[in-house]
Amino acid sequence: MPELPEVETAVRALREPLLARTILTAHFPEPPRRMINLPADRFAACISGAPIRGLSRRAKYLIFDLGTQCLIVHLKMTGHLYVLPSEQADPMDRWLRVRFPLDNGTELRFSDARRFGRIYLAERPEAILPPLGPEPLDAAFTLDAFIARLHKRKGALKRLLLDQAFIAGIGNIYADEALHIAKLHPLQRAERLSDAEGERLYHAIRQALGEGIARMGASIGWYRQPDGRRGEAQHYLRAYRTRGDSRPCPVCGTPICTIRVGQRSTHFCPSCQPAPSD
Repeated sequence: MPELPEVETAVRALREPLLARTILTAHFPEPPRRMINLPADRFAACISGAPIRGLSRRAKYLIFDLGTQCLIVHLKMTGHLYVLPSEQADPMDRWLRVRFPLDNGTELRFSDARRFGRIYLAERPEAILPPLGPEPLDAAFTLDAFIARLHKRKGALKRLLLDQAFIAGIGNIYADEALHIAKLHPLQRAERLSDAEGERLYHAIRQALGEGIARMGASIGWYRQPDGRRGEAQHYLRAYRTRGDSRPCPVCGTPICTIRVGQRSTHFCPSCQPAPSD
């Protein structure tokens, strides 16, 4: 599933072709089922004539500011947003779920092979979004704020980093990467971290996410940039591995280990990230 770096990459790429455009309507090639939060005809009527005044991200959600309402998109596993001239076909159209014609002859399109993606119309994002923790790259996310949040939590670090109510936007890939950078085992318990270890983790989270954005996200599975290009972050991953990837730890050369934590595959270096002693 696209994580903070992939969604942030999409937001930045889509701003130029979409800001100040007007959405004319919404066309669904087939019944949208649970993809949208309103009946299709009402959804199309509500969005018709809506100006795109802003585009931002909260956690893994894209948020389009339409003035009196907002359009919220969660890509889930295989969702893809892209803008093309209305007459131009694209390979991703094979899984096209909705087209938003725009006032300049282009279209915002949403394709989704697995149909897990969600699109919402609401007056405010808070009406749709679940409880979310702070944005880890915001200036307000200070080391002191992070340590204070850590002191209130218990349990394995990997589980904690995946908890969107603790920190927003981190998923399986960047949790593994941050823990490797911080030299912390995924089963290390949050309540037993020293302040020095907490500081390492804080900087590691920001480093892993910042590098992911700089490299346009990790194209593992379905993720592509809005223009169809692959991201580059997958070529630089320290710990996270896909099936069949036997690359050792880039720091010490030790084979990467894989375990299950919270029903998620978890990857770490047993040398750089030694198991907790108790």
